[in-house]
Amino acid sequence: MAGDDDGFREFVDARYMDLLRIAYLLTGSAHEAEDLLQGSLVKVMRRWKRIDDPVAYLRRVMVNQHISVWRRYRAREVITASPPDRSLGDVADGVAQRHALDAALRSLSPRTRAVVVLRYVADVPEAEVAATLGCSVGTVKSQASRGLARLRVALSPVDQPETTVGSDT
Repeated sequence: MAGDDDGFREFVDARYMDLLRIAYLLTGSAHEAEDLLQGSLVKVMRRWKRIDDPVAYLRRVMVNQHISVWRRYRAREVITASPPDRSLGDVADGVAQRHALDAALRSLSPRTRAVVVLRYVADVPEAEVAATLGCSVGTVKSQASRGLARLRVALSPVDQPETTVGSDT
């Protein structure tokens, strides 16, 4: 029975954490990421022997499945396990930054988020992102550009009024 999977288990063992990270960035939730990856792995397992590039195929399955779910649940509340503990100083700042990044990623459309995550987090070349999403390289470039611009705006610090340090009078 162990030889029946033709390397599927080894593939999952070797790639699971990287794929889970991509799933998390697509969904913004650890629980949803687990569900997305598990469901995608089931779909890939069924076709395992016919797949030439399993990583690219699995990324495409995850993106398509996430977009499908996202369309069904556009307006939903995101619940976190607990608010960040502000007494931890730098740790709290890191948690706040991650939450801000998650919120900024969630503000992008699923397709734009997929482009940004695949291109800049998973470090997938533009041509492969285009093939994964079934669009042109130009579309990947324009969505990446727009997505990064929206992330920059969403993550930029709020403008604060300028203060003068002192005067030379």
